[in-house]
Amino acid sequence: MANGILVYGEIRDGALKAITKELVAAAAHLSQQGAGPVSLALVGDAAAVDAALASARTLPVAKVYAAKSAALAAYSSQGFCMELESIIKACDAKVVLFGATAQGKDLSARAAARCNGSLFTDCTDVQWAGGNLRVKRPVYSGKVIAEMESVAPLQMASIRPNVFSAAAAGGSAEVVDAAVSVDENAIRGRVKEFVRTSTGKKDLSEAEVIVSGGRSLKSADNFKILDEMAEALGATVGASRAAVDAGYAPHSMQVGQTGKVVNPKLYFAVGISGAIQHLVGMRTSKVIVAINKDENAPIFQRADYGLVGDLFEIVPKITEELKKLPSAHH
Repeated sequence: MANGILVYGEIRDGALKAITKELVAAAAHLSQQGAGPVSLALVGDAAAVDAALASARTLPVAKVYAAKSAALAAYSSQGFCMELESIIKACDAKVVLFGATAQGKDLSARAAARCNGSLFTDCTDVQWAGGNLRVKRPVYSGKVIAEMESVAPLQMASIRPNVFSAAAAGGSAEVVDAAVSVDENAIRGRVKEFVRTSTGKKDLSEAEVIVSGGRSLKSADNFKILDEMAEALGATVGASRAAVDAGYAPHSMQVGQTGKVVNPKLYFAVGISGAIQHLVGMRTSKVIVAINKDENAPIFQRADYGLVGDLFEIVPKITEELKKLPSAHH
């Protein structure tokens, strides 16, 4: 009988992504409720997996399955799924958890189809009840939170970043070398180049603090005041679709229905009216602060805190005060 939880460990630049440690915390929560032991799967080439193993083996998991192959140097859903499928069978997992990231969403769908498992996507809560996985996930553009339960023999879920606190180190997991037999001919899509659009800041989908600007910024140059505020906060800068359409920011910064769905602890909406298309992308933020000169802007209905006034006066003043703090990034 299937037993236990397997976490897919996402690796970037030789290090575990933050979402992996959050997934381990979610898995530990399920384990405490009776779902069985927790294992971690690392997939990639030898350089990436070996580099990530140092921190992975200290996480509170029973085993770390390491699958290494030169054919897995760059991510591909076909190649990575072949290995993950074999690990799922080897550890006889009942539950498999992924991050709701670009890679996690892609891989989880293929893995669920290959392994004949159920899949819940973009979850904000997971529980173990009556021997099955029970989740909560936003539906209808976040207007409703649906609670669902699977009765499939293999149950999978992708979890949004920043839902669970990262698991603390302190364990000493057993490392299991997973047999690698990747059929390179089955890998139909290959990554030829990675182009980085920004450096030094977390991706919007993983950021804990986000400062987003709307069309009221009036120009791309004016986004510099948000950059300065974000620098003082240790935040990532986002944008509304109106700002992106106006050419003030690239699409990679867009938050909303046709951009990225974010789940930060703190979200600043600067000069953003609060159209439903934008709210879809950020309404699950823990704390929302709105800055807008229109006191009737819809964003104030969703905001926890609101500042009515000229953003070109308010934002620099906030930045100035933040810089006075002894530890502004915290």
